[in-house]
Amino acid sequence: MIKYLGSKRLLLPFILEACKDLVPSGKVLDLFSGTSRVGQALKSAGYQVTANDSNQYAEVVARCYVEANAEEHLDFVQQALFVLEQAPSVDGWFTETYCRESRFFQPENGMRIEGMRQALEAMDLQPVQKAILLVALMEAADRVDSTTGVQMAFLKQWAKRASNALDLRTPELLPQSQGGASEVWCLDAIDAAKKFQGDLVYLDPPYNQHSYLGNYHIWETLVRWDQPEVYGIARKRVDCRERRSPFNSKPGFKSAFSGVLDALHGHPMVVSFSDEGYISRAQMERLLEEHGTVEVRAKEHPRYVGAKIGIHNLQGAKVGKVSHLRNKEFLFLVSP
Repeated sequence: MIKYLGSKRLLLPFILEACKDLVPSGKVLDLFSGTSRVGQALKSAGYQVTANDSNQYAEVVARCYVEANAEEHLDFVQQALFVLEQAPSVDGWFTETYCRESRFFQPENGMRIEGMRQALEAMDLQPVQKAILLVALMEAADRVDSTTGVQMAFLKQWAKRASNALDLRTPELLPQSQGGASEVWCLDAIDAAKKFQGDLVYLDPPYNQHSYLGNYHIWETLVRWDQPEVYGIARKRVDCRERRSPFNSKPGFKSAFSGVLDALHGHPMVVSFSDEGYISRAQMERLLEEHGTVEVRAKEHPRYVGAKIGIHNLQGAKVGKVSHLRNKEFLFLVSP
């Protein structure tokens, strides 16, 4: 899986236990799916999963790991990856933008990424097949990038891994869930909430000012393959400034989240939220109590790895220390 700020990898047993306690089986909506780690865990546990995210790179990841089933696609993927590995390197827009104008990848790897992506675009693929190959390429690029894990900036000095050769690997696809075929949506949260008919909803909304589109703009570009207008040292897509989410705004969060809850009224919910979020535990409880009985569970876990590095200025000099190295994750179990 790609490096991802806010990933719930270490919290999966905690989250899965809460979901099972609330609704042991059935159809579940992962409303803000991200890397879909929770969706994968739910699928493995026998739920029929609907994964939703408004970013296209997240949609692609979910198609690979939630919608795709190993028994249907594994043979194809292994053959297709062999074909992609033979693609000639291409020194074009992607390499210029992310290897020279910025320094996210060494140029040799950038050219290989670009050549493979160009070859992939020319292949006649079903959406799920294309998603699996895109994820394989995305993960290969992630293993040779030069960041602390987000694409808001690149490291001042090349990361050691950036000198490694690009290596395509077969994504670890899951077998179909016992609960039935899973699906993926790419909708705004409130539209997905209105559309869903099922047994359980898992919500892990953004909780601070950093948008996932801005944090992972290169993956969005790699998936869309649209050569967008870019800006700044990090060469972000211009729509990082235009596609503003109310969930990334302290004044806008409560209203946006309340709208989603209203659309989901009547569904049992498990809500995951950090103690660093825009609203407090008490405020979240009051919001959720309008929709049912609320049980709260909490678990400490390490903060994002960048917190261990310290605070640096634009010249790269360390100018401060972080306040703490651990977070508390709250799970709110809502029974209508």
